[in-house]
Amino acid sequence: MTDPLKGERTFLAPLEELDLPTLQAWREDGEYLRLLDAAPAYPATSAALRELLAAAAAGNAFPFAIRDRIDRRMVGYGVLDGILWNQGNAWFTLAIGAKADRGQGYGQDAAQLLLAFAFDELNLRRVSLTTFAYNLPAIQLYERLGFVREGSFREFLARDGALHDMHLYGLLAREWRAQRA
Repeated sequence: MTDPLKGERTFLAPLEELDLPTLQAWREDGEYLRLLDAAPAYPATSAALRELLAAAAAGNAFPFAIRDRIDRRMVGYGVLDGILWNQGNAWFTLAIGAKADRGQGYGQDAAQLLLAFAFDELNLRRVSLTTFAYNLPAIQLYERLGFVREGSFREFLARDGALHDMHLYGLLAREWRAQRA
């Protein structure tokens, strides 16, 4: 039996108070914020991050720190939240923090762990996510993982004088299992 929280490059760990300085540093990077959120790129205070951590722990959410298997440093985070247990659905968030860590395979490895957790540990039936049309590396990753684009929120986001769509993606447990077989 394999450890469901350990991949080839990463492992999933609890997101804890000691991770807040790293999260805060990432939340001071405007490029990172524009990949992650439609809200204005505005730095988060440590108090706001503590509230976010507390809210995630109190609700229907499973937040994880994504750590490098060799040096154990936090390279990103992933969350399964908005869970509707009676329907077997959840929302999926994945973020790799430092620019130098993006495109290094951390996201794919961690996403596979998060999806295995969603479908094998939580017994969910469906995972959904949204991403912006300009986030091409994320779109390529999600489609490689088997996510299907189910629609777009047209002209959802206005940034730098241009309008951008936000895409809705979904992955069903049966599709994920068929891809792994």
